[in-house]
Amino acid sequence: MLSKTVFQELSSKHNEPDWLMNQRLEAFALIKKLPLPEMQQFTYSDWPLIADNDLTFEQSALKVSNGSELEQNKIICEDIFEASEQYPKLVQKYLNSVSHFNEDKLLAYNTAFMNNGLFLYIPDNVELQEPIEIEIIQDSTDKNGLISHIVIVVGKSSKAKFIQHLSTTGSEKCLANLVVEVQALAGSNVEFSSLDEMGENTTLYFNRRANLARDAHAEWNVAFMNDCNTVGDLASELIGEDSYAYSKAIAITTGKQKVAVNNRVINRGPHSTGLINQRGVLLEDSRLIFNGIGQMVHGAHGSKADQQNRVLMMSDTAQGDANPLLLIDENDVIAAHAASVGPVDPIQMNYLMSRGIPYAQAERMVIHGFLDPVLGAIPKGKVKDRMLAILERKLINGQRSYYKNKK
Repeated sequence: MLSKTVFQELSSKHNEPDWLMNQRLEAFALIKKLPLPEMQQFTYSDWPLIADNDLTFEQSALKVSNGSELEQNKIICEDIFEASEQYPKLVQKYLNSVSHFNEDKLLAYNTAFMNNGLFLYIPDNVELQEPIEIEIIQDSTDKNGLISHIVIVVGKSSKAKFIQHLSTTGSEKCLANLVVEVQALAGSNVEFSSLDEMGENTTLYFNRRANLARDAHAEWNVAFMNDCNTVGDLASELIGEDSYAYSKAIAITTGKQKVAVNNRVINRGPHSTGLINQRGVLLEDSRLIFNGIGQMVHGAHGSKADQQNRVLMMSDTAQGDANPLLLIDENDVIAAHAASVGPVDPIQMNYLMSRGIPYAQAERMVIHGFLDPVLGAIPKGKVKDRMLAILERKLINGQRSYYKNKK
């Protein structure tokens, strides 16, 4: 890896403020000392998630739409490096305030080598009518990794929706390390939807996390449609009283792809509600691990936690696990979980086929219904249309491969 001196020179040439450069250096020193993030029943220590290369700043495209509402409501929406120059106190306050770079090796790596990012600040009492769309296109025409960091702050009693679309151009082998931090201040309402479709030669780590203040409401709607090996953490910290988080995720895995997701909700504030609903479909020789983690700390009295982890096995050679985990340190709470791993429901299949629908089409219809809790929550538009097209393509290709091997 780089030396400290070279690191300082590269940061200085990029006109970064001293506090940001010092954060980079502190994180850089921790990379070799910290462990990888823990992932139950899944090993990925041999994945190429740490690259021994230079700090580069021109790696990927980042586009944001919804310009008119942003200007009208005096919303700050800037490239994270430009924002650190224009609004240094604000960026310094919120960058790494939700996901801390001293937690593990991959968060430290993100802070040290960050080369792409966005700072989005919504003032108090703003209610946006249209979603803010964020598009990140990984440039895999060379081997430099995409190290992205998005910071979103939603002010008190404000309401906003975000749609993120991740994709890849090019076919070089490289890594992606993507962090999203959301600060949902008191009384705010946040929805964050994401379509992830990174290319097969990428190795992806993600960390998406929200802190919720009193009466704040946050929903995650994430569709993992990547073709690459993927590991990461989706988390909500219910800090304030009466805060609410609903974390929904779907994953479609194909080929020899390996995917592992920690979906966590931590109830800290009293009378908080944390819900998890994740569903996966496994095709061909792929592997998928869903870890649902509900944690209720002492003091979170009157709180509720519920989770569902369900996996459909569409191949005899796929491997899937749905692991619910409840960690409860408070008596006055309600907590429940459910998990299932199995094939498509034969009763549903028989019903559709009795109406003259061919087997393969009926199977896809059942899967669409199985995934609807997340698909139905994503706002209509080109990203959702793209998501449905990818889903259909993956299912058709997976069915063809399965039936071909059965012959």
